[in-house]
Formats: sequence, C-alpha cells, structure tokens
Amino acid sequence: MISSSKPFQTANSLADQASQGADTAIKTTQRATNDALDALSDKVQDVKEQAVPVLNRVAAKAEELARRGSEAVRDGSAQIKERALRASDATVGYVKDEPLKSILIAAAAGAALMALVSLLSRSRD
Repeated sequence: MISSSKPFQTANSLADQASQGADTAIKTTQRATNDALDALSDKVQDVKEQAVPVLNRVAAKAEELARRGSEAVRDGSAQIKERALRASDATVGYVKDEPLKSILIAAAAGAALMALVSLLSRSRD
C-alpha cells in the first residue's frame, strides 16, 4: 500500500505546484494589468491637462472670429444702407430735374411690368 500512495502524493504535489504557479501567474497578471491601467490613467490625465488650454484657445479664437464676422456684417449693412440712401437721393434729384422724363420712364416700366404679369398669368392657365 505504501507503494501505491506514492503516485498519489506525487500527483497531489504536482497539482499543488501547478495551483501555486497559476496563482502566481494570476497575481503577476493582475499586478501588470493594474500597472498598465495606472500608466494609462496618467497618460489620459496628461492629455486632458494639455487639451484644456488648447480647447480654451480654440474657443477664444472662435469667439473672436464670430465677433469679427458680426462686425463685418454690421459694416456691410451700413455700407449698403448708405448706398441705398445715395441712390434714393440721386433718384429724387433726377425726378426734380427731369419730371416729364421721370413720368414717362415710370409709365414705361409699369407697362412693361403689367405685360410681364399678364404673360405669366396666361402661361399658368
């Protein structure tokens, strides 16, 4: 009987060694994984710290561009308004200088407009 228990002891010993080896491998893997996750977390934090100032600069530049665009639209609008006022003044001056010619031009423009409306309304029917 003593000789038959020796293989069982050897098998148990091998199983214990395998179990200890597996435990060691698991602990080593866990330690390596934790170290890798810590390093990744540090990198993410570094990237975040670097990204915040960049994003702030981008937001400031976008705000500046929006302000400049708004000013450009405002300036363009003022220029268009000024041109419209000059055209209106020029028209009033022309009507005062040439009243008969102005009436004839207005009548011709009205007749042309009525002919165009009449032509368009016929094509729809």
